Order: sequence, then structure tokens, then C-alpha cells
Amino acid sequence: MSFDLVLRNGRVIDPSQGIDAVQDVALRDGKVAAIGPSLAGDSKETADLTGLIVTPGLIDLHTHVYWGGTSLGIDADTFARTSAVTTAVDTGSAGPGNYPGFRKHVIETSTARILAYLHVSFAGIFAFSKTIMVGESHDARLMAPRETVQVALSDPDNIIGIKVRIGRNASGPSGIDPLVIALQVADETGLPLMCHIDEPPPSYEAVVDMLRPGDVLTHCFRPFPNSPLTGNGKIKPAVLAARERGVFFDIGHGMGSFGWKTARGMMAEGFPPDVISSDVHAICIDGPAFDQVTTLSKFLPLGMDLSEIIRASTETPARALRRPELGTLRPGSIGDVSVLSLRQGSFDLVDTRGEIVTVPERLFAEGCVIAGKWFQRAGKVDTKAA
Repeated sequence: MSFDLVLRNGRVIDPSQGIDAVQDVALRDGKVAAIGPSLAGDSKETADLTGLIVTPGLIDLHTHVYWGGTSLGIDADTFARTSAVTTAVDTGSAGPGNYPGFRKHVIETSTARILAYLHVSFAGIFAFSKTIMVGESHDARLMAPRETVQVALSDPDNIIGIKVRIGRNASGPSGIDPLVIALQVADETGLPLMCHIDEPPPSYEAVVDMLRPGDVLTHCFRPFPNSPLTGNGKIKPAVLAARERGVFFDIGHGMGSFGWKTARGMMAEGFPPDVISSDVHAICIDGPAFDQVTTLSKFLPLGMDLSEIIRASTETPARALRRPELGTLRPGSIGDVSVLSLRQGSFDLVDTRGEIVTVPERLFAEGCVIAGKWFQRAGKVDTKAA
């Protein structure tokens, strides 16, 4: 059998197949062709990944990559190179009023795969910087349910859900009303919803009570106020009920939404996140979020198994996106692969409140393959052409 690219001798971690072993991964025609130990066959190119970790292409379920179109946007391809993320999901940077520009100038020109939650606000997140922050959900005049339905249904290949931001900062005097509107849009389009939550009002419980199976609550491990924990460290009943009915809980680290104290409490109560995402944008890319692999690394000292950390950035977000062809290395799936290293040393990891935890190991990005082709080769990767 002939292949385009064979990745040999890496530690393959693919939770979707229960694999954690040294194996080869072969790609052909943009898809995974085979996986197994010491694959036989000819290949146009091989890479020896001994000592490195090979995973399905990492999915960052919460990013802002409308570079040049919004003040918080970063470049998706640069982010993919530095973080080994093959699919960046933009969460509401664009609304129906400016989505066509996002699609033409960013989605269609990027090598990294970009999917989008379309904001129910007409102009998306339009005024978010270090000096100016205008909550787009403050003003009911900006809510655009009809237009959002029309645009969402016009591009099912790229638009995978509806976004709304709720909280004192994001929705202010409008309270929870934008969520009511967004849920109607999600119902009309048949798409899942992602809801941002920041400081109260409304409360964490009021927001999560309204979410449906398959919807995503992002910033789920945010610090007080609006933490998912009670004052005595117990998980709020509404949070447990939401997970029971199928709501996805996503980290969405960002500049203000991950706290070590909350994370320790949730993990101690047996409530790991479903999805780990960076919420990377222009204000947090230089800290405290930095990138996806840094965010993933923060769950190692919290006692989360490495395979479950990988699952939270591959198989589970693929389910949330309703894209089963992503987040797996099953033969026939899209040929996206991330290459990582787990390095030993002394590393400082900071949360959004300034607490620093020094850890003995962390993940680093070493390279990635998108649709069967190298997008970023790291220096450690020994590649050979036939």
C-alpha cells in the first residue's frame, strides 16, 4: 500500500479509539489511511517522531481569529503554528452584519481550519480592547435574530452554532434577555448554542438552567463571583443538573475566566471540564492564556490524565461541533494530526487572577499536519522524502 505521509514511532494518544501506544499513522489524499504498529508500505514522505506525542488534530473550541476585522482578533495560521491547533473555532467575533467579510478574508484564506459560532449581535464583538470595552449585548437594538438565522443557514459548512455573551460586563442592563433571543435563534436554525458567562447579574445558575443538551457553557471554571462552586466548595446543583442533561462545560480561559482555586475545587468534587479551550485573543495571547497547549498543561497538576486532557481538545469538542470526522485518527477521517512534547522541568503557569503554580512538566507544540500535509514542521521532527 502507498501513502503520502507516514508518521512513525510516536506515542499515539487517540481517546476516540482508546489508543495510547507507540504506533505509526499513515495519511493519503488528505485523510487518515491507516494506524498501527510498524505499518508496511511505500510513502512519499516519512517522519520519525520517536519521543513525541501524536494526537488527532487539536481543536480549540473557543478562539477569536477575525484578524483585522475585530480589535480582539489574532491570526489563525500563526496560532496554528505555535499551538499545534488544526481547527480554530471562532466564537462570536462576527455577527450577521460582518460575517461575510470574516468568511471571505479570513476563513477562506487560512490554511488552519476555521469554524464559527455566529453571534446573535449584529456586529459581533465589535469593541473589545485594552482601552475600550463595550458589551455588545447591552443594547437590545443590536440583537439581530432574523438576520442571524438567515446568515447561519446560508453557510452550514462553516457556521456550526450560535454565540451569545451574558453577564454584568457583556449584557449589563439587558441581563439574561439576549440569551432568550439567542436560544430562539438556535432553535430556529437547529444549531447548538455557546453561552459566555461573566460576573453577575445574572447568576451562573440562572444561565446554565436555560441551556439545552448539546449547548456549551464557556468560562465554566471562572473565579468568584459567578463561580460554579458554593462558598463551602460544593458544586452548585444547577451545574450538576446541566451536565446530567447534556450541556458541555468548556474552560474558555481567556483573560478573566480561569481560576486555580475554582479548578482545584471542581476537580476535587469529581467534575473535570468536558472541553478545554484557550479563548485566545489579542489581549490574552501574551498571558495569561498564551495558547492552547499552555491551557491544556494547566490540567496536568490538577490530576487530569493526559489522555483525558487530549480528549477534551479532540473527541469531545468534535462532538460539540457535530463534526465526527474531526478529533480522531480513525481511518477515513480528516488527516489532521498534532505533534506535541511533554517536557520535564520547572514551569510557571498563571491563572487570570495572578496566582502562579509551578509545575514539573508541561506540553509544548512541536508541529501539525492539516488535511494530510505538514503545516508546521518542528526542528525535532526528522522528515525524509522518498
